[in-house]
Order: sequence, then structure tokens, then C-alpha cells
Amino acid sequence: MSGRGRGHGREHGRGHGRKRGRGRRRGRRTPASGQRCGRRHVRSALVLAAALLTGCGPLGSASPDGPDRPAAHAEHPVGPAQRPVPHGAGSKVPYDFNGDGHPDLVVNDLLNRGGRAAHDDDPGIGIVYGSARGLVPRTRQLLTSSRNAAPTKGVVPAAFEAGAACDLDRDGFTDLVVTTDPPYDGVGRPPVPVQLLFGSPRGLAAGRAVPLHIPERARDGDEWPDQPVCGDFDGDGATDLAVTASGARISYLRGPFTRQGAPRAAAPLGVPGTALAALPGPLDADRDGADGLLVRTADPGTAATSRLALGGPQGPARAGTAFPAGHALAFGHFRHGTGTDAVVATGSRLLPRYGLTGDAPPLRVPGRALHAADVTADGYTDLVVSDTDPVSGTDRTARGTDPAASDAASAGSAPPAPAFLPGSATGLSGREARPLRQPALPGTGPLHTTVLALADYDGDGHADLVLLTHRAPAQDTSAHRTPTAAQDRITIHPGTPTGPSATPQVTFSTTAFTVFFTDG
Repeated sequence: MSGRGRGHGREHGRGHGRKRGRGRRRGRRTPASGQRCGRRHVRSALVLAAALLTGCGPLGSASPDGPDRPAAHAEHPVGPAQRPVPHGAGSKVPYDFNGDGHPDLVVNDLLNRGGRAAHDDDPGIGIVYGSARGLVPRTRQLLTSSRNAAPTKGVVPAAFEAGAACDLDRDGFTDLVVTTDPPYDGVGRPPVPVQLLFGSPRGLAAGRAVPLHIPERARDGDEWPDQPVCGDFDGDGATDLAVTASGARISYLRGPFTRQGAPRAAAPLGVPGTALAALPGPLDADRDGADGLLVRTADPGTAATSRLALGGPQGPARAGTAFPAGHALAFGHFRHGTGTDAVVATGSRLLPRYGLTGDAPPLRVPGRALHAADVTADGYTDLVVSDTDPVSGTDRTARGTDPAASDAASAGSAPPAPAFLPGSATGLSGREARPLRQPALPGTGPLHTTVLALADYDGDGHADLVLLTHRAPAQDTSAHRTPTAAQDRITIHPGTPTGPSATPQVTFSTTAFTVFFTDG
């Protein structure tokens, strides 16, 4: 789990990949004649959401076992032909937008047609739907601002980025929380940039999102509402939302929500920090039936101390365990015991906190992004540790980062490969850390691989690893040569008793979304 609060502890983290920041920087309103203040976005994620492998071999042909079965080692250089989303009847599975009982994947970081990275032209949000045998790239959906964003004062936003995902209206279909960039002239409070896309038997609604309604009484100050985080913070069984307000205050929105985006109740609430961290799933650290928030003393992108805000009848109002400064935290069951454990990533090492408060020797494993789930199916949570963007210093799995653009700017530098650390009865060990090899891509530039998700997509009890690997476009100043396009691949690596599979089960490019889906 990393930095900023957008989707993505549990084994249902759905990493998103992130676009280059086109949003707003949290802060006081700034007159900008129809423009919003700039904003840094960092994640993960979901949690998301969102490790490499110990090998990557050639991929085979499509599976003969039916349209909903991912091919064994099936490679689609762009993507397989698109199929309709299967209809579901509703479920309680996280990230199940069509309610068929199988988790789906959200991908924020898409390349445009021709391998062009997203700069001002936002390609949109990609959804890959799941099946009984895992994610099915042919069953996918593209959501774009032009087709799916709600206009503000008649203006359709340009930015359209997936955030948290949860069932806000209690109908059995996961809904997607999206952040946008509505126009703002600097007068009065800025508009709410958060919108909701509701799930249905056919998946996420193909129509317009609805703006999230935050009553004026629940807002505090003149900052942009930001960093939405889902959870049942009062323990009543309905999913709530928390978004930043100003200073150490949030807007606490109680669910269930109406299809018009209105919460059942809302109020401002003090929390022990100024920024909300993204959790891959709800976190009930004290096991009292109410979820908590992880609150940081600074926006993601820099190391900061953090603290749990424990849930209860009044919401996440009680200060809980404090954690040392770090870039990311992950929660789970990393060693034998009955309590919740945590791990802090400082950048140069990991700080285990067994039972949340118990100190343990630091592990000399570098990294600033963490994903936690049970990959080996032994009952202990495993950890995938990865690095951050070499240019911006932010989590590469976080929204707001354009990997292709960052790669080009990094002048040949690449972050180290992610590493896999298995949990065990005695906990995590740096000696057990295993670097994961990056999937192959054509070209000669540096590779950057990020973790999109670590979750059990095929229902076999092993969390599966989903990676997004980018290679920057070739930098050639010759007037007689055309620069090569940026390259990317999403690879899906099933979990095994020894860790993520060395060979991906499926691979495809994010250009599959923009090749087969257009606004025309």
C-alpha cells in the first residue's frame, strides 16, 4: 500500500498504474481562470493496487478451453479481440464491477494508439474483467472523460483517473470512484472533483458518471476534496467514503450512497494527519467491526510519519498506532500470531511491526512501494517490494505518473527490479528476498516495471501478480529517422507455492484498450 488515497491490507489490492499528474495540488484555492491548482498524485493501487518474475519465456497460442479461459502462456502483442462483459447477479467480491463473483482489474496508465504516452490527451481508464480462471483481456472496457465524465458547468473534464473501488449503494456490484479536473475560477470553494461510476450486471455503467455530493456542512476550508478512501468506518455494514478537507480534517461521508451520488449522512471530522493513504482494501486493525484509515503527515512522494485513525460509531475518530517515517505501509499476517502486522518501507530498508507495535530488526531490502497478499497459500502474507519513479520520486504504481515520459527523462536510468519476500511462521527475512526478473520488451531503452495488482484472480487460493512493464521510446535526434514508439506489456503471473510464476500466463499491451475502443 502506498501513499495517496486511491484504491487498489487485504489480498484484493488492485493497483492501477498512474497517469502523469494532470490534477491539482492540495492547497488553498488559487485564482486560475477556469484552471485548477496543480496536484501531486501518488498511490497504490488499490489499492489497489498495484514486482517482476524470476523468468519470462515465450508465450503460446490461445487456449482451446473456451472464451472465458485465459490461454496458458497466451501472448497478445496488442490485445485479443474484444468480447462482451458477462452478466453477473451481484457478489461481495471486491473489485467485481459486473457482480459475477470474480475480481476485475483497473488500469489507469494507458498508452494511446501507436504507442504514444498520455500527456495532455488522456486515453482513459482500462477495465479487464475476471472469470473463474482469472483475468480475461478480451473482456475489457475503456472509460474516457469524453464518454463517461459528468460535465461541470457544461465543461467535460480532461483528466479522468480511477481511484478507490467499493460497493457504495449496497447492490452487490462494485462502484468506481473517479477523480477529474473540473473548471474553477478561484472564486469560493472549488467544485468537488470526485465522480462515481456505478457497477451493474453489465459492468461499469457505459453512461456518464455522477458527481459525488459533499454537503457544505461536511466541507472544511477552501481546499480541493481529494484522496477518496473507502471503508465501513462506523461498522454499520454500509461502505463509507473519506476525502480530505483542509488541514487535519476530512469530509466523512456515511453510506449507503444514492445513485445521485449523495451519502446517507456527512460531517467534517478531525484525523491525526493531513493526507489519506491508499489502502488496497478495508483495514480493521483492532478487529472491532469498524474499518480504520491510515493518515499521513504529508502527501505521498516524500517519507512521512503516519498513524491509524480507528473506526467506531462516530467514524474514524480515534487515534491508533503511530508508525515511523516511510514512503509506504503494508498490512497483513506476516508471521505466526493473531494480530495484524505492518511493514514500513523507508526506501533503503523495511521496518517490520509485528502486532503493529512490536519492533523487529530492520531488513535491508530497498524499495518505496509495497504490495501484500498470500501468494504461496500457506496462510502467511507475502510481500512484493518495488521502487519508485526515478525522476519524480513517487510511487510508480501511483496515479499521476506517466512511465513512458519519465523513462525518457531518466536518461537511461532504471529502478531496481522488485523483490518477493515470503511470509513465514517466524516473519519476513531479508535473506529470503528474491529479485524478480522483468518481462521482456522489444527495444533498447531501460525497462521500468510496476506492480498493478497482487490478488487471487483465479480462485485457487494463491494471489496472482499483475505487472506493467514500460520501455521508453528511443531518443533519436536524427532528422532522417522516426523515433520508435513507447512499448508496454501487462503480464499476469499466477501465484504458486514458491512465489509468483516465472512465466506469465497472459500478456498484452495497454494499447489494446485504445485500438479497439474509440470515441467516434
